[in-house]
Amino acid sequence: MAGENILIVEDEEDIAELLEYILSRQGYAAEAVDTGEKGLLVCRESMPDLMILDLMLPKLSGLDVCRQLKADPDTEQIPIIMLTAKGEEEDIIAGFDAGADDYVTKPFRPKVLLARVGALLRRGAATRKSEQDELVFENIRIHLGRHEVFAGDEKVDLTITEFRILQFLASRPGWVFTRRQIVQAVHGDDYPVTGRSVDVQVAALRRKLGADGDHIQTVRGVGYKMGD
Repeated sequence: MAGENILIVEDEEDIAELLEYILSRQGYAAEAVDTGEKGLLVCRESMPDLMILDLMLPKLSGLDVCRQLKADPDTEQIPIIMLTAKGEEEDIIAGFDAGADDYVTKPFRPKVLLARVGALLRRGAATRKSEQDELVFENIRIHLGRHEVFAGDEKVDLTITEFRILQFLASRPGWVFTRRQIVQAVHGDDYPVTGRSVDVQVAALRRKLGADGDHIQTVRGVGYKMGD
């Protein structure tokens, strides 16, 4: 994977220059802007393959930028990595709730960031190849390419993380997964999210699915499974 366009939204000049350097060394075409407003404008004009987004930006925050892009059908499929010094669990959960696809804390290791970038780009390519794929479990339909979920005839609005948790569980009905396994499946290895955040996401997912949320079952002392 090389040659893809990556947009960096970072107001610290030294970090932006470092990101441009390590990404260009890897063969990516990297461009940096220093405000959220510029990030939105450039993103909508050039449609990059991936965005690296600082959380703490002047005026328009990274969370607001992420929400706006994920709410727009034209840009919702652009993968977003949040890169920030805010590493508390509440901050990470807020980032994923806003629609971020990944979350990397500063100071970061270039090799780890490059691995995350590569993984997201590969995931995006795989999604485009499977645009017609659909998972069905009882009354729940999950369209993978469009990132849409229906409970019966009702469309269910989920965050990126909730969608991936549901997809992971529904793709292996009856299998029991620990909270750690769910985190690894959704976000990758060595991710700074605890089991408590999985409980929060599952609770929200059940609530949004209504009566169909009962299909996500708690296995006491272990984790979660989808039905029997």
